[in-house]
Amino acid sequence: MPKLSNHILASRPTAIRNAGFRFSQRKDGCQAINVAIGNVTLPIHPAMLKRLQLLGTDESPFGSGEVPYSASLGFEETRSAFLHVLEAAGYNTDNLHVQVTDGGSQGMELLLTACCGDAGSSKMPLMVIDPSYTNYNSFAKRLGRRLVSFSRHLEENGNFTLPDFAEIERKIRAEEPNALLVIPYDNPTGQLYTHEMLVELARLCVKYDMWLISDEAYRELYYIDRKDPHGLPISIWGIEEAEVPGITGLRVSLETVSKTWNGCGLRVGALVTDNADLHQRMLNENMANLCCSVLSQWVFGAVAHLDNDDICSWHEEQRTYYGPLTRSFYESMNELLPGVIVSRAEASLYEVVDFRNFVSENFSTDDFVVWCASEGAIDENGSTVTVLTAPLAEFYSVDDENDNPGRTQIRVAFVQPPEVMARVPRLLVGLFRKYLQIHPELSKNWNAGNPAGAVSESRPGQRKATGVPQTQKNFTSLRRKRHSA
Repeated sequence: MPKLSNHILASRPTAIRNAGFRFSQRKDGCQAINVAIGNVTLPIHPAMLKRLQLLGTDESPFGSGEVPYSASLGFEETRSAFLHVLEAAGYNTDNLHVQVTDGGSQGMELLLTACCGDAGSSKMPLMVIDPSYTNYNSFAKRLGRRLVSFSRHLEENGNFTLPDFAEIERKIRAEEPNALLVIPYDNPTGQLYTHEMLVELARLCVKYDMWLISDEAYRELYYIDRKDPHGLPISIWGIEEAEVPGITGLRVSLETVSKTWNGCGLRVGALVTDNADLHQRMLNENMANLCCSVLSQWVFGAVAHLDNDDICSWHEEQRTYYGPLTRSFYESMNELLPGVIVSRAEASLYEVVDFRNFVSENFSTDDFVVWCASEGAIDENGSTVTVLTAPLAEFYSVDDENDNPGRTQIRVAFVQPPEVMARVPRLLVGLFRKYLQIHPELSKNWNAGNPAGAVSESRPGQRKATGVPQTQKNFTSLRRKRHSA
């Protein structure tokens, strides 16, 4: 057999896919609830659904059966749809340039290629804020680009804290990054940035001549009352030149149809920038990829024709659906496993669970997640069930794995129906207890003697953690009505 590259030889399934891959090899009839990946399972917008249903008819551009390339830039209608979403939120889109990409993932690769040093070079790295979405790390390794980071700390109360800005600035001077990545509606932590935080980071980008890259995949998915001074959702596009002189021309946002529009499988995203030269050069690079799926582009293009109220109402429906799910999970986990640390989801689709108060230094959520996927199970109504999650170690860019906070942390994605998500805390706690019963050497000052099924009952005086919030029932009913109309 011919030799393979060192990169491919070292590759392994990603943290967000490994549990599903491992479970697919299981043959014991166990069922799985997959909350490892943000694979949204809600319907797309009715206007998009209508176009999807029309794809093979004469009412679509593809009724003749011909499916040619689009321009590498993407359909004009699709690019207009991305701008229209920003306009509906209240942002000024004058002088913004849009390039359609093959999902947000291709946008990440283009940004790393455009804004970092040459492949194999340690110069001009991308600076990220740990824990950060693991695909940036994966793509940086694939492309030979370097990441540097500063870390947030998960406190006992579930809040993530940033180091002070003086410490961040010292890191910038030491590492000399060429771009700073922010995820205002954060994946994986669920943290929602403040406008003031973005402004301070933007000022550092101007001071040190760095690109400000904002992954805004989850913009509009926020569950606390936090806006910018003009009442707009938090975004780099809400930063004004008067606030941060020199910021114009340094900004790029990564957009996607996957999350707020529920179109994960459409694989349509966009890069939006206020720098015409960067836009053109990324387009030049992207021409080798020819174009994004024209079928998916046309489906999302329907959004260009929605009125602003429809777009705003759509986003409000998403918030109404997800908000109670995040709160219910947080409360249930704390009831069922006192002492566990769960991040408070202010935005996006995720919460982080940290088991550090219960485990020894030899515990690893990588191992725990693989065990859950490969052999772990809880008896539930005559069936065996497990839960698939994402271990967080790969979400941190650290050199010493022993100092990696992700060693005791997992990410849970709120992507299953409400009645299924309501089962996750009990099952997850049961699996954790069972794992420590099998491996008592991994526990720390904790009695794991509670039998695996015992967590199904709430303690006296506490509500059972199994109900589906009424708001989700109402939302599901509303969504069915909209799609049956």
